[in-house]
Amino acid sequence: MKLAATQVCILYIMVAVGFITDKAGVFTEKAALRCTDLLFYIITPAKIIESFFTLEYSSDTAKKLFVAMGMGMIMHGIAAVISTLSFRRCDKEKAAVYKYACAYGNCGYMGLPLASALIGSEGVFYTSAVIITFQIFSFTHGITVMDKGENGKVGIDVKKIILNPGVIAVIIGLPFYLLNVHMPSIILQPVTYIASLNTPLAMLMFGTYMAHSDFRAMLRNARIPAVAGLKLLLLPAIMLGVCKVFGLSGALFSTIVLSASAPPANNTVLFSAKYGRDTGLASQVVSSVSLMSIITIPLIMGVASVI
Repeated sequence: MKLAATQVCILYIMVAVGFITDKAGVFTEKAALRCTDLLFYIITPAKIIESFFTLEYSSDTAKKLFVAMGMGMIMHGIAAVISTLSFRRCDKEKAAVYKYACAYGNCGYMGLPLASALIGSEGVFYTSAVIITFQIFSFTHGITVMDKGENGKVGIDVKKIILNPGVIAVIIGLPFYLLNVHMPSIILQPVTYIASLNTPLAMLMFGTYMAHSDFRAMLRNARIPAVAGLKLLLLPAIMLGVCKVFGLSGALFSTIVLSASAPPANNTVLFSAKYGRDTGLASQVVSSVSLMSIITIPLIMGVASVI
């Protein structure tokens, strides 16, 4: 618990730096938005590819990669059910934001840095499998939640499920891992340097977003604690039980529980903008629930370490 709390605090110190630089006009939200594609298309995939390049092959670890993917499917399936059953009495426009935030965690921008800090390259390796399931559910169930649709029809883009940076990164890195190919330093070093930008840039960007959040409005919204309870406590608790039922342990167990504990994904805001939902509310939910995760992630990981 102490280690998890320390690593979460380290991440949020970087978030605080992003908050301050935005207020000072040095690195603003506008600049951060311009970095989104860089992080999404280049840096995060490099982090995933690096884990495949640097982790020593073993049949046990390779098997666990596919187990991680299966657990990711179970986790997102459970999250989809929880979100569907929640916020039925809420305004439909706002309910879509709350439901998406309950179902989809920040596996990439928050999960990867934490997995790297707490578990190491093996944690990043397993998290990449969870990210694939995130993409599958996000671009299917997630779209049905957010998309208002025309004439009751909701379009699902199969290309975006398959041809997205997270999945492509796994497609690139997996053969090198399975074939136990050791990359020369002239290739590995550039990938490692780019991958090292993932944590600081993601946290600085998040800090700029928080600098524009209305914290007083958050405190007045009783639905936000409900989202936090479902996303930060209920889902991780369920996944703790599921992992124990399947007999998971070690790095794989910690990775799945950590992924389940992640606060709402930044996609909550991006999808809200794309499908005409309340982006202000989405920003409030993501920001406030992410702040609450400073307490809940160490708590969940502490519980996971003793059961």
